[in-house]
Amino acid sequence: MTTPPIDLEAEKQEILRRYRGLLRAAKLSKSRADRRAIRKAFDISLEAHKDMRRKSGEPYIYHPISVARVVAEEMGLDTTSIVCALLHDTVEDTYLTLDDVEQLFGKRERDIVDGLTKMSGVFDPGTSAQAENFRKMLLTLSDDARVILIKLADRLDNMRTLEHMRPDKQQKIASETLFMYAPLAHRLGLYSMKTELDDLSLKYKEPEDFELIATKLRKGKAVRTRFINAFTLPIRRSLDEQGVAYEILGRPKSIYSIWSKMQKQRVSFEEVYDVFAIRIILESDTETEKADAWRAYSIVTDYYQPNPDRLRDWISLPKANGYESLHTTVMSPSGKWVEVQIRSRRMNEIAEKGLAAHWRYKQGGEDEGKAASQNLDNWLVQVREMLDSGETDAVDFIDEFKLNLNSEEIYVFTPNGDLFNLPKGATTLDFAFRVHTQIGSRCIGAKVNHKLVPLSHELTSGDQVEIITSRKQKPKEDWLGYVVTASARSKIRHALRDEERAVANDGKDKLRKWMRRKEIAFNDANIDSLMRRLKDDSPHALYLRIANGDLELDRLGGFAVEKNKLVWIKTPAAPNLAPKTTVVQPPSKNDVLLIGEGMQKIDYSLASCCNPIPGDEVFGFVMVSGGIKVHRQNCPNATNLLSKYAYRAMKAQWTSRTAQQFEVSLNFTGIDDVGLVNAVTKVISDDMHVNMRAISFDSSDGTFDGRVKVLVTDTGHLKQLQAKLLDVPGVWTVERVDEG
Repeated sequence: MTTPPIDLEAEKQEILRRYRGLLRAAKLSKSRADRRAIRKAFDISLEAHKDMRRKSGEPYIYHPISVARVVAEEMGLDTTSIVCALLHDTVEDTYLTLDDVEQLFGKRERDIVDGLTKMSGVFDPGTSAQAENFRKMLLTLSDDARVILIKLADRLDNMRTLEHMRPDKQQKIASETLFMYAPLAHRLGLYSMKTELDDLSLKYKEPEDFELIATKLRKGKAVRTRFINAFTLPIRRSLDEQGVAYEILGRPKSIYSIWSKMQKQRVSFEEVYDVFAIRIILESDTETEKADAWRAYSIVTDYYQPNPDRLRDWISLPKANGYESLHTTVMSPSGKWVEVQIRSRRMNEIAEKGLAAHWRYKQGGEDEGKAASQNLDNWLVQVREMLDSGETDAVDFIDEFKLNLNSEEIYVFTPNGDLFNLPKGATTLDFAFRVHTQIGSRCIGAKVNHKLVPLSHELTSGDQVEIITSRKQKPKEDWLGYVVTASARSKIRHALRDEERAVANDGKDKLRKWMRRKEIAFNDANIDSLMRRLKDDSPHALYLRIANGDLELDRLGGFAVEKNKLVWIKTPAAPNLAPKTTVVQPPSKNDVLLIGEGMQKIDYSLASCCNPIPGDEVFGFVMVSGGIKVHRQNCPNATNLLSKYAYRAMKAQWTSRTAQQFEVSLNFTGIDDVGLVNAVTKVISDDMHVNMRAISFDSSDGTFDGRVKVLVTDTGHLKQLQAKLLDVPGVWTVERVDEG
């Protein structure tokens, strides 16, 4: 098939027509300086892309013009945004450099184009590198919101022209749009854009379903219009009589939302009852808009019976993305449920343009929408905290961020009446970290509606939450299973990494002192030599093993010191070596270490990091310095040891019951009360006849935090003691803790 010749003159006229359309759409760019900047950006983009064409065969310049028009017309952004939209592909695809952009337009434009260039890779949820790329994109949320807004406009235009791509590309781009870009647009309050992205994605992912719903909506349009006119007639009359300025719209729900309900509820198109919604937009001042909305609600419910379970007041409590509206579902005379949305013109603009409108108010210094925008600011701060947490696994980060994009919200209160919004399913620990990182880190429990609850308690809307803290508390690994918010999860991981660094520093100090005693220089060369010998992949891993007792330096042999340098002796035997070989012999998979009395001939010891006792699930770990360390299966160091040195692990089991006693540490918390210490010690010493090695209590703000070291024979004995202590009035938790 012969390609028709290109009519360059016709293309030139079409480019100019589209450019003039952009200027008409740029309502905020009215000054001569604004128009000159847009013209300059257009001319540069046109020249840079002059030899480039899209998959459709059209001139490439159509794309940046279209993106700029979305930015101007559908988002209502400023001249800088339009300029950067026109230039967004130039640095990546043409000869233009960031220095050129700065010289021609300024530092601000350079930074935005730089951000857009860094985000140019397509997000693929299965690829860590691309997840990291998307994570970098989100960093721009709190640097300059225009970067993310222009990127979403770019994605929207690509989706609008997706029919020119190969089918496999269509599926890939539609999938990633549905996976991340549409939820992100929703979270940023760009509801119109979110709806179009959803619908366009469905068009390519489920073309038959899309066409079926679209056809039914087209065929039912006339019937819907008659129904909407009849339904809204009495409402219009009452609003007119009261002198209210308004606009009423009746629109079908998006094809994607109808399809989602059909899938979720397993019903046909005809069985989806809320196919369309009525929207009442009031021309109200900021001071009166809330009262006017409730007045309109009163008018609607005077004529139609509302469903009390379907009232949604997002005017008093705006969503985190700034969305404000009053939603109700009422029964029509024909027996149909109809959703009615009531909002002011300002609320409608934020509902349609989301972060774009919020950002514009903020840049303009206006007070309009200040309260609603504060929620969005708070969310952006949480995003920044997540991104700055140093999380290494970007795919995990994206998964968590995705959960937070799609989550429904609940609203909870502090005892002082301060309001916080959290995703549905959030726990008391999520709330504690939401209030403040330090409060979360020290949280030992909470009072919800004046009742004591644990850290894992799930909150519901309207709960009053008082967090109980202890100075001795610190984040634990299992807390990650208690939280649902990415922000709390990020803060917990950050604290755990800090704790690990502190442990590693302790190991580093021990190594430094040992080397000083041996007259070995503490330098990179000697540390690298030791790492290679012991097969550690980093100094950090080496320091951790030393701190946790998995590497006993004093038992290390097979080396000599020459001029402060560590030298390994190649001969297998030497006079100064320890009796045990320094070469690790991997145990056979059939070997089983038997632990107990009568087994002293085997050189093993119990790991101090987890203090195993009979009844614990354990494993043996062959030490480089000789001998075997016995660890609990759930030891804090088990994951690291088994993942890196699995060949040195061996099965282990306790032989039989023994009269030997083992030291265990218990932490317990609860409500401080007179006589509590006596009650606890009575249970331990008198009732259970257990020997105590040490006991300490710390109380503050009506709660206590205690620790006791006891001697027990096995896990059964320990569980009996824990159960007895939990029966003491006022004792809240009793947990076994690791000393390491």
